[in-house]
Amino acid sequence: MSPTSAAPAPGARPAQPPAVPTATYRLQLRPEFPFPAAERLVPHLARLGVSHLHLSPVLEAGPGSSHGYDVTRHDRVRPELGGEEALRSLARTAAAHGLGLVADLVPNHMAVPSPASPGDPLWDVLLHGRGSRHARWFDIDWEAGGGRLLLPVLGGPVGEELSSLRVADGELRLGDHLRLPLREGTAELPLPRLLEAQHYRLAWWRLARTELNYRRFFTVNELIALRVEDPEVFEATHRTVLRLVAEGVLGGLRVDHPDGLADPAGYFRRLAERSGGVWTVAEKILAAGEQLPLDWRVAGTTGYDALHHIDGVLTDGAGLDRLTEHYRTWTGAEPDRGGDWQATVRRATDRTVRHDLAAEVARLTRTASRICAADPSQRLRDHAPWALRTAIEELLAALPVYRPYVPAAGPVTPADEALLRGAAERARAAFEVPEEAGAVAVVRELALGRLGTGADREDFRARFAQTSAALRAKAVEDRAFYRWTPLLSACEVGGEPGAPVVDPAAFHAFCERRQRDWPGSGTVLSTHDTKRSADVRAVLLALAEHPDAWQRTLPRLTAEAERAGTCPPDAHLAWVVWQNALGLGAPDPERIGGAALKAAREAGLHTGWTEPDAAYERALAQFVKAGPCGAAAPLLAALREELADSTRAATLAQTLLHLTMPGVPDLYQGTEVPAPALVDPDNRRPVEFPEAALRSVVAPGETTGETTGGLPGLAEEKLRLTAAALRLRRDHPDWYGPAGEYRAVGATGPAADHCLAFTRGGRALTVVTRLARGVAADGWQGTQLSVPPGVWTDRLSGREHRVADSGECVPVAALLAAAPVALLVRAD
Repeated sequence: MSPTSAAPAPGARPAQPPAVPTATYRLQLRPEFPFPAAERLVPHLARLGVSHLHLSPVLEAGPGSSHGYDVTRHDRVRPELGGEEALRSLARTAAAHGLGLVADLVPNHMAVPSPASPGDPLWDVLLHGRGSRHARWFDIDWEAGGGRLLLPVLGGPVGEELSSLRVADGELRLGDHLRLPLREGTAELPLPRLLEAQHYRLAWWRLARTELNYRRFFTVNELIALRVEDPEVFEATHRTVLRLVAEGVLGGLRVDHPDGLADPAGYFRRLAERSGGVWTVAEKILAAGEQLPLDWRVAGTTGYDALHHIDGVLTDGAGLDRLTEHYRTWTGAEPDRGGDWQATVRRATDRTVRHDLAAEVARLTRTASRICAADPSQRLRDHAPWALRTAIEELLAALPVYRPYVPAAGPVTPADEALLRGAAERARAAFEVPEEAGAVAVVRELALGRLGTGADREDFRARFAQTSAALRAKAVEDRAFYRWTPLLSACEVGGEPGAPVVDPAAFHAFCERRQRDWPGSGTVLSTHDTKRSADVRAVLLALAEHPDAWQRTLPRLTAEAERAGTCPPDAHLAWVVWQNALGLGAPDPERIGGAALKAAREAGLHTGWTEPDAAYERALAQFVKAGPCGAAAPLLAALREELADSTRAATLAQTLLHLTMPGVPDLYQGTEVPAPALVDPDNRRPVEFPEAALRSVVAPGETTGETTGGLPGLAEEKLRLTAAALRLRRDHPDWYGPAGEYRAVGATGPAADHCLAFTRGGRALTVVTRLARGVAADGWQGTQLSVPPGVWTDRLSGREHRVADSGECVPVAALLAAAPVALLVRAD
């Protein structure tokens, strides 16, 4: 039977998918896993209980791209994935099983310069320069480049690379991988003159840091930013996706990196109007205490804020304190190089804003200087460029969130007003002469859009916010997260490594706000961007409950490595490698070594992406191979076994909280069973889907002794729990959806702090164990839960609990007799 004609799977409900998904399932599409491969999985995913498939970007991308975020064409579905007809076939098969499709949308950037080719918008810009009909698509500072677009693609200075360039078929070729158009009438010129005659300037890649004249994605030169705030650019780049939405092929959108846009609120308003208000979530990282802007026309975030609260409420604060103390002693890290969180963030931010983002700061400085020099009132005159540059750098570095959201027109929000004022107070300290600190006030008011109107002022307001987002991402999540490493599970996207612990009251408050304000927001545990999958983090959460075991084992690990003839290149990175290896649980030198190298380069303490230390990196590779993947592997396995009970509890608690808290859970591919993975590209590897195992998972409410295809214990438990929770959500969206209800359920007794419980819609009860080691000695003796009256049946064990009166308490030991978590449903 072909996929398109396959009958609905058992447990599936062939019906119109809900407007707000009950749950989504993320698939990483790539040439090796195209639309037809996804189509073959539809019966499995329908049986699992999700309502929508969440697809990585589907538009034309760079040849062979394993992720699809390097878009090259917006007017066609990617042929390497099967093209539009294969996408439509997937949608038809999904609909036959009651599922819809959600697609990842990339509005911020495109690939540059390779693999540009005739017909691509960027090719047209390279061919015709600022006169191109596509020139308005891209955020290019033509004046700064002397009317040319800098292309920093050469391996060395241009004079040394001339031999690698040639003209063929009317195009300029760089080796075998890059083709560039030639300005009309220049193909016969001598090569040096030919290069000077183009609308682009080929240059050594190292020039990008200071001379780049196009906005990019973070510090990735190969991704050029788009100006989707321009209505014409929005229509051209969204026409195909919006058509697929209008035709019912797509039933939802995930918007990638909206913080890179000039006007996120305006963008989401236009997207909602043009898409008919289809369910849309934004990949927005919220800092501690930050709220999603209320004027964004979205259902909420993609869910990293939920991840932070789930892992945070499962983090042992006392254990973490002991780990941190041991970490400082073991590594000897200086305060601003990994020894103290705030000092580490400050140093990383200073380095990033002055070095990695020098080109972006230079553009802001040029714009601010022009504004001051042209001020007819003279009030803005006499601010030296160095002072403006310093004010810009210091203000950016002082912002505690990704960016402000000052509207192009309209009043500044109180939140942004307070944000910029607080940053300005800190920025003034960088000036020795108080009068020169006046530049800070100028930059602050420009960032707030309050020094008049005009192209330069609008450009500064928007670019300041966009640069702020890039700074936060690169300095904090891509540098400080790799320098401050007492507990790696805390160093996760959207996390707060300096304060990762979330107490139960804060968790419940977060959930209550979500249900009230953003009930359709996403929740995640693992994604294509997480630095470690949930299953790796569960082991590390267990480690925080056993800091004594780590302190005892670490010297033995080091001794084993030394006996094998190797030692780490530095103690800080060794700490990272040992924790990664413990969490992964597989002595795989390629996977652990790849993550170790990325950690070392992102940290930038001893080696880096642009200035790699070959000797250091060789020593690191040797250490990984002979230590955690060699002589010390048995010790790591023994420690994992010691942590097994706590790991099991953390794994199941993560899973059940994710699937039953307010919001729309998004499952990453393959994570319905344990799927340990490290940072990309490890977390984007092809996965095996447990299709055969899931076929024997019983339907909700049935409690036979049937097994799940021979899966080992925790894998079977996780799969059974996932299917039970997803099917319950699917069958009762009124309990879990926007119209549902969230209520915390309190426990009393000696182990009350270890029990986290809540009801959804008054009919489903989630009970999980947090910090399981704390209840291991005496169990749940004397601890009770105040369960609402009714007959409650556990969907996992089939056990029944009768509560006769309001206020009656049920022993937690009875509720959690079969497992460290329970999912109970009250009978009508």
